[in-house]
Amino acid sequence: MEDFEEKFMREAILLAEENVTKKIGGPFGAVIVKDGVLIAKSGNLVTQSNDPTAHAEVAAIRLACKKLNTFDLSGCIVYTSCEPCPMCLSALYWARVAKIYYGNSKYDAAAIGFDDQFIYDELELPQEKRKLKVHQIMRNEALNAFKLWEKDVNKIEY
Repeated sequence: MEDFEEKFMREAILLAEENVTKKIGGPFGAVIVKDGVLIAKSGNLVTQSNDPTAHAEVAAIRLACKKLNTFDLSGCIVYTSCEPCPMCLSALYWARVAKIYYGNSKYDAAAIGFDDQFIYDELELPQEKRKLKVHQIMRNEALNAFKLWEKDVNKIEY
């Protein structure tokens, strides 16, 4: 009998393959499981949806959160056909998943043109040396929303 890890990883890999063969999007798939039950799955939907954030992991997170009616995926396990990019890894941390299993490495992805090293490199630089210029303006006005948040006794922490 095939173990859970292989079963769900095969599902993620199949999604990635179908994405390519059916011209849906990039060669990536992700599955989210809780207590041994498949909660959500998705392939990469970037080109189909014209959404650069619609990576397989992010799309699967959105589906899982909707299905479970929560923004907290504690206890969930993610099976993804490729090591998550910086955005997806951040989203998986924010979602509080318990564990990630991946197939291809970020080096395998880079070898076929999906290289995120420039993001890792940029994050190491001080803001003023990054390619994407960032400027802070209107901080005092923006702080008002934070003050309102701090005072709100009915806020939902996340």
